[in-house]
Amino acid sequence: MEKMNHAFEKMKMLVGMEAEDEESAAVAESNNSLSFMDDFNRQCALTTKQRFYGFVICLVSGLACTLLSMLVFLHPIKFGITFTFGNLLSLGSTAFLIGPKRQVTMMLDPVRIYATAIYLASMIIALFCAFYVHNKLLTLLAIILEFGALIWYSLSYIPFARSMVSKVLVGCFDTEF
Repeated sequence: MEKMNHAFEKMKMLVGMEAEDEESAAVAESNNSLSFMDDFNRQCALTTKQRFYGFVICLVSGLACTLLSMLVFLHPIKFGITFTFGNLLSLGSTAFLIGPKRQVTMMLDPVRIYATAIYLASMIIALFCAFYVHNKLLTLLAIILEFGALIWYSLSYIPFARSMVSKVLVGCFDTEF
């Protein structure tokens, strides 16, 4: 049981569930007015067990929606809705582990700000094409854009992954012999 508790504590430390660093705590104390995200984080005080359950439920639901979207692959509008909803659930699941404020801070980090913007914009475009335009070709193109943005956004969390993928793609598509 001790080993499991120790491993769980290590996992919490890796995903950032420990107390924030001293510098950000000092800045928060110096500001008397609370920002929206600080207030929101105070209202979202969950136990570790509740955070883990929320993460698992959201992630499994998101993956289920994403996998179930493959059943309606030939209907791009239905596929776009279920695929995007699954992505939103999967993206939101990590907010249970690290908190909504840290999730937004990590998404707006200068390293991944463009990947985040393209990913969120592609989700909005896919939903717009599915709900309002009802054009299968545009919805399919938006889904392809969303899938590529999802991969690029996910690679932003792995050190040097985007640069490695960029070099491999340049090497594959280089036309000079």
